[in-house]
Amino acid sequence: MAGNLTHGALPGGPGTAGAAGAQPDAPTRPVGTPKAVGIVWALLALNTLGSAGAKTVVPLPRSLIQMATMGALAAAFALALALNLRLLVRPSAFVFLLTLLLVPSVIASANLEVGYGALFRCARLALFVGTLWLLSRWWDGGLTFVRHHIRMYFAVLVLVAAGLAVSPGTAMPEYYGGRLVGALWPLTPPQIGQYAAVITGLTVLLVLGRRTTGAGAAVIIVPSLVLLALTHTRTATLGLLIGLALAIGSLVLTSAAARRFFAWTVLCATVAAAAFSSALRAWFLRGQSQQDLTDLTGRAKVWDALLAAPRTTGEKVFGTGLSDKSFNGLPIDNSWLAVYHEQGLIGVTVVAAMITVLGGVALLRPPSLPRACAIFLISYCAISSYTEAGLGDASPYLLHLALAASLLAAPDAATPVSTAAVARRRIPRWTRR
Repeated sequence: MAGNLTHGALPGGPGTAGAAGAQPDAPTRPVGTPKAVGIVWALLALNTLGSAGAKTVVPLPRSLIQMATMGALAAAFALALALNLRLLVRPSAFVFLLTLLLVPSVIASANLEVGYGALFRCARLALFVGTLWLLSRWWDGGLTFVRHHIRMYFAVLVLVAAGLAVSPGTAMPEYYGGRLVGALWPLTPPQIGQYAAVITGLTVLLVLGRRTTGAGAAVIIVPSLVLLALTHTRTATLGLLIGLALAIGSLVLTSAAARRFFAWTVLCATVAAAAFSSALRAWFLRGQSQQDLTDLTGRAKVWDALLAAPRTTGEKVFGTGLSDKSFNGLPIDNSWLAVYHEQGLIGVTVVAAMITVLGGVALLRPPSLPRACAIFLISYCAISSYTEAGLGDASPYLLHLALAASLLAAPDAATPVSTAAVARRRIPRWTRR
């Protein structure tokens, strides 16, 4: 997933290490992650919050929200470029495949079948990918970006909790079945559930890896689980439980804390299932019938209609162009079908390759806390892709997978080498044995 960093800096210049008398072809040292990188990551998250959702206490024009989110993406790219003026990047199979995804997106969107908004979304995806390339300079398999991820999404949850305190009726409206929504920023229950589940899982893993205190973790985990319960989001809950089981399972052979946590969790889950089975069933059903569950709350009807719709060969291969992830005015709510609809079979192949590459690299890495965090994120996104869209466009899911890619970057590749120094070498690389 990662190789040597390359840039065009002159030896001994800014961004390189070594004393003034160092040899011109001496390898440079890793550069510490600037604090401003966390701001870039937060701006990327702000861009993916979206502009459509619940009604807020103070009505916010959608155009204003779109200006804020798009402005955040432009600011993220500009700040990342300012931090990485030498365009120092780390080769990443994930970001490379994400760049390839732009090809069917642009080809299909150029037909303007879904309007000029498709080209706008392509530009947004290109800026998103470009920012990830610029940030890849600091991907070294460490936990720095995990902490940025937790902080920024916890800030979003604080905003949600503030909306619940200010206006409980607006935050839990009847048109969403009394589920928690964003009352200050238009967020849907699945969005809130996703953010709560992801930061809960990551924080639990940090505790098991002794990278944070129990008290500090409780400040994140307890309110996040409360908000997750109020959203009644089944997909996020299942993603959290299964993702954590797989992540902790990857640590049980090397971590006594993981073994204890796993054993206690199984015991508590068994007791809770026996004692509160009726309450848990009522929460899971959300007042819906068995037919609603079988129909996936109407999703299956949309999926069947999408698959049955006539398509040209070009639409099957390249898709119809980036849209708002809907079909006939109804949300698709499936990443694979959304990608097929918008980016065709090529898009589905690229997205499948992204998941496969990340999963394969995670399996090949030795047991470690970063690997466990990556496994949790990959598992969560794979599970959520069945009932949520987002793997084919700039979204929180792609940001989760980008975080997984940063965790799987090889630490031994963190030492960049000056390309100018390599160019001055007289002995060909292949002759050195």
